[in-house]
Amino acid sequence: MNGAKVFLVDDDAAVLNALSRLLREAGFDVEAFQSPYDFLLHEDAATPGCAVVDVALGDWNGLELQSALASKGNVRPIIFITGKGDIGTSVQAMKAGAIDFLTKPVRDQDLIEAVQRALEKDRLDREEEARSASVGKRLASLTPREHEVLASVVAGRLNKQIAADLGIAEKTVKVHRARVMAKMAVRSVAELVRVAQRTL
Repeated sequence: MNGAKVFLVDDDAAVLNALSRLLREAGFDVEAFQSPYDFLLHEDAATPGCAVVDVALGDWNGLELQSALASKGNVRPIIFITGKGDIGTSVQAMKAGAIDFLTKPVRDQDLIEAVQRALEKDRLDREEEARSASVGKRLASLTPREHEVLASVVAGRLNKQIAADLGIAEKTVKVHRARVMAKMAVRSVAELVRVAQRTL
């Protein structure tokens, strides 16, 4: 699935094997870990995918693992599985960004659908991140004067007003504005405003 992986973390070998088999048969690329430490050691944030994590992991719990990932700046979508439908833990997990919280025994279809949702969320998040990085690069290519013109255009100022604000000729504003549009790779002011508002 576009290089995306499902990282499984469960300290129960039998459960780990059963879930791995189920998800592989459903067409997912699975990497299984019996230890949360191994997972944190080998998991690479650059690899697209999601994690399916048991809440009870020996010395650790799934929320600690979620927190350890977040502290590394890794916001990979997580699906939690628990044997004890603990409402408090599930609320905490969802607040911290978990995609789903499934109670054992997990229905095959519920897990498969949760994984599909998590992978789709990861894909969209990565696309948005790439778009933002691209916009950031384009913004960085603007000169200080072009930044001023951009900010004024986004604020809805007319060329005449921008010229008066900056103490330059209206003709010069038009030149700067055209350069800003070209560097930001947009075709309309509406598109420029939309792109800029995501980052300014």
